[in-house]
Amino acid sequence: MKAVIYARYSSDNQREESIEGQLRECKEYADKNGITILCSYIDRALSAKTDNRPEFQNMVQDSAKGLFNTVLVWKLDRFARNRYDSAHYKRILKKNGVKVVSAKENISDGPEGIILESMLEGYAEYYSAELSEKIHRGQKENALKGRNNGGGIPLGYLLDKKEQKLVLDPVTAPLVREIFQRYADGEIVRTIVEDFNRRGLKTKSGKPFSPNSFNRILKNRKYIGEYRYQDVIIPSGVPAILSDDVFYQVQARLEKNKRAPATAKADVDYLLTTKLFCGLCERMMIGESGTSHTGDKHYYYKCAGAKRKLGCKKKSAKKDFIERAAVVLTVNRVLKDEEIDRIADGILTLQASEDTTIPALKKQLADTERGIENMLNAIQQGVLTSSTKERLEALEKQRDNLKIAVLQAELQKPKYTKEQIVRWIGQFKCGDVNSREYQKRIIDTFVNSLYLFDDRLVITYNFKGGTETVTLKDVEAVYGSDLKAMSPPLKAPESLRIQALAFFVATLFATFFK
Repeated sequence: MKAVIYARYSSDNQREESIEGQLRECKEYADKNGITILCSYIDRALSAKTDNRPEFQNMVQDSAKGLFNTVLVWKLDRFARNRYDSAHYKRILKKNGVKVVSAKENISDGPEGIILESMLEGYAEYYSAELSEKIHRGQKENALKGRNNGGGIPLGYLLDKKEQKLVLDPVTAPLVREIFQRYADGEIVRTIVEDFNRRGLKTKSGKPFSPNSFNRILKNRKYIGEYRYQDVIIPSGVPAILSDDVFYQVQARLEKNKRAPATAKADVDYLLTTKLFCGLCERMMIGESGTSHTGDKHYYYKCAGAKRKLGCKKKSAKKDFIERAAVVLTVNRVLKDEEIDRIADGILTLQASEDTTIPALKKQLADTERGIENMLNAIQQGVLTSSTKERLEALEKQRDNLKIAVLQAELQKPKYTKEQIVRWIGQFKCGDVNSREYQKRIIDTFVNSLYLFDDRLVITYNFKGGTETVTLKDVEAVYGSDLKAMSPPLKAPESLRIQALAFFVATLFATFFK
């Protein structure tokens, strides 16, 4: 008999035998019973309640190779702690010609042995559940008494190891108050983070501060004395660092910033956000603003790579000029009669290719109606039994359900004619290119991406073959020279030739045909 040993040690129960003890007793059992041990699979500090046991899974997979016919365990609860998992994996092993043997539990292969094994597994499962319940109950009692249940200690606190309670840290508690007060007074997180790092201050884990670490601090309710453990909430469970007024003032500002998208936080909307890219490094260009020495505010798009000093030397481009150029070029390119006609044909083709649900339902309906017709013909010829009647009623019910399903599908995704599509696209001809709302509709609907180079713009539209390259000299000839000091030219990537007709259709349907 050839066997492998599976041993597991769970860190949540220190009363269990050590790995070495399990291996020793399994080997002793093997020697007494003439079993040859080939190797051992060992999982350390892992629960049997989870399938995430690497060595256990390796053992199960290796059982299919036919190298061994026995898995030797110290006790059955080393193998699994619930009957479902035990039965599941034993079934896999049995299929591979492998059985599980316990070195400490003498279980026969007969019916009595099966009953005994179930009892042992049931007890192990019960014990595990009971242990978990005791731990949970103990932690809940700790929470009610304000005692720490483990986990990280927030900035501003120390752990009194004797009482197992949080106490104020006289060194870092003032830093927490400073963070909250500065944010409540209107400072942005980034500037506070930069100041803290410049002063050499560290997080609780000894790392530099980051916006993420600051956000976690700003949301932590422990700072107003609230202690939480699962569903248990204890006001004044820990010493408060802040007043309720300051804390909730901060929460109100966080919520306001959360609701506002990045573009809405600025003084103006950056219409090309997520669509304008740097031609040099292909990173996104993002909106930013600055104030001149005269007090005038100017708005730009700046390469994210240049902004973060990642090696890109791309200069900023004026916001209004780029946006207006994108709109006018798009109108001139897309809103021609022949182009509208071509786009409409493409949409009709796509509409037909995407619509698989309705044709499938209609085919089922036709098949059902043919079945009803066949049944009626049989009845006319004198074939009428109870089963015939039941089948006819079932088909009629199926037909009615399919008719409803077809109607529902058509309502959810209606078919549009070429005339409707042409009419909808044509409405954009009448807009004012100086209107912000009109500019937004044009960009959102038709522009997929725009790459800004030193010498040209590459615009990709939301329809097949909709890519256009325009030199900046041509643009400047029409709109003036607002795009100076661009980065060195770079060849346009092939990836720019995006065929995004599906996106265009989705936009069309969502905005006009709803």
